[in-house]
Amino acid sequence: MDLQPDFDVEALDEWIGDRLPGRGVALQATRMGQGTGEANALYWLRRGEHVWVLRRPPAVINAPGASDMNREWRILTALEGTPVPHPSPLLFGGPDSPLSGPFLIMARVDGFNPVGVLPPPYDTPGARRDLAFALVDALAELAAVPWRERGLDGLGKPEGFLDRQVSRWLRQLDGYAKLPTYQARDIPGLDWLANWLDANRPPAQPAALMHGDYSLFNVMASPRDTRRLAAVIDWDTGTIGDPLLDIGHLLARWTDPGEEPALGERTGVDLSALPYYEALALFKLAIILEGAVARLPAAAAAERAAMNDRLIRYAGLFARGERDLEAAR
Repeated sequence: MDLQPDFDVEALDEWIGDRLPGRGVALQATRMGQGTGEANALYWLRRGEHVWVLRRPPAVINAPGASDMNREWRILTALEGTPVPHPSPLLFGGPDSPLSGPFLIMARVDGFNPVGVLPPPYDTPGARRDLAFALVDALAELAAVPWRERGLDGLGKPEGFLDRQVSRWLRQLDGYAKLPTYQARDIPGLDWLANWLDANRPPAQPAALMHGDYSLFNVMASPRDTRRLAAVIDWDTGTIGDPLLDIGHLLARWTDPGEEPALGERTGVDLSALPYYEALALFKLAIILEGAVARLPAAAAAERAAMNDRLIRYAGLFARGERDLEAAR
């Protein structure tokens, strides 16, 4: 169900002016349903036959650096003219805009999140295989973006990126203790996993532009061409770092036991350390989601805490090489 916006639509219409087509036709804005935009608020904008998407941060941000609209705008504009599928950025609003905070307006993408039971044309094994390779192709194209030439110097700190990950996320976890509603707890297996990640860190890959949260929820499949994504979306945590962490994010929540990940076929990248990246991706995700435990009602907080515990447990399975054994039970 679409919801009414919590901002002045007439003021936004005036701010847009003639920078987008259809001026003179009243702007309409509706918030997308609760199943979309969990980390950020998404709205449909309409002027007659013209339709766009507005994206803004949520009221509460769990992770420092998340929901960074400035970062997302910078990456999207840098991706223009590259093979990476993405929504076209149209307008950026800052703190003096009618929304009193940063937001961006993007072109509408004709596509859908490929989760759950997939509709046609993805109802055949061949089409689903196409989709798997399309997911990898998008990452390969992203890693090949000449980020310095595209003006992305300073977007991240690629030197020592992988070395910093464990300590960076543990600091964030410690920071939750400052929240008055957060009750510090022992997360089973977390200390072991953190020590393992520090002790088994592989040599870093050459620095590349990363998405930062690459998953089936942050891509849109094309309803017509099964061989190419319609778009990769939600770029607010993008950075310059180790591109294998993106594939770790994807495969840690998806790869079927015994399957050979498609990335090796597409890029020739050495995947011997892939379980490390899968474990690191789940470690990071669990700590980010732990921030919501302090903000949810007791019953929902308990469910979220249990989910985070499972993420750490599965990260440990990747680390110990036991993921296939667990899935086979």
